[in-house]
Amino acid sequence: MCDACVLNAVKNQMMSRRSFFKNAAIAGAAVATTSIAPAAMAAGHGSVEDMTYTLSPEFPTFSGEPGFSMEQVFNFKEHYFNLFNYTVNEHTGTHIDAPLHFSEDGQSVDEIAVSNLVAPLCVIDIAARAAEDADTLVTPDDIKAWIAANGDIPPHACVAMYSGWGAKVETPEFRNFHDEKQHYPGFHVEAAQMLMEDTQAMSMASDTLSIDHGISEDFATHYAWLPSGRFAIENIANLDKVPASGATLVIGAPKHKGGTGGPARIFAMV
Repeated sequence: MCDACVLNAVKNQMMSRRSFFKNAAIAGAAVATTSIAPAAMAAGHGSVEDMTYTLSPEFPTFSGEPGFSMEQVFNFKEHYFNLFNYTVNEHTGTHIDAPLHFSEDGQSVDEIAVSNLVAPLCVIDIAARAAEDADTLVTPDDIKAWIAANGDIPPHACVAMYSGWGAKVETPEFRNFHDEKQHYPGFHVEAAQMLMEDTQAMSMASDTLSIDHGISEDFATHYAWLPSGRFAIENIANLDKVPASGATLVIGAPKHKGGTGGPARIFAMV
């Protein structure tokens, strides 16, 4: 539809208060209809936690350069509706790393099977250790300890590292750049290999800027995990608000053709 057509349509809509209130009533009815708990919640989930940071130009990035910008091209005062154009680096904010991100011909983000975007969530807590050592890693021993306490890692699971790093997200300590390197926790490549060999987990998540720890120079975990056809989530939020096991993660991955990843809206049903 052309811009002029849009403007005329919106103006006509705004001229009719009767239409406005009629549409408001319809919208209210739609909300009432769609607010019924989905089947997964009816089966035992009682609450929902937002696992996504709000995307803004100020959000920390791996490179240190802003990864997101917005420009308003229509505003309500002049045009009777609001609309922005935005520019985004695919790997900004709470986002997906598709297999293609670190492989020559892996799946792009639009090719990730939707069945893998609803996943049992397994949270490995290394926050106490990370408070003492910013460069610490999730190891196979951490995975074994989680299994001993919670049982086997379910098929298609997302295995998440909780390091407590989210408390730093609005400070320079989130990126923690000094001595010419970043310093924050990640997954050891041997942990990734254990998950690939011994479990059917399909995704891993970190509450830091990377699934590799900040000082990594070879991105060994990325190169092991992503080319296997699995995907990753970085900058996941609020892992301290969900249990170690039992939550279901819903991953609203973007779906642009050929993408290597992208910002995602993620929530957990608890």
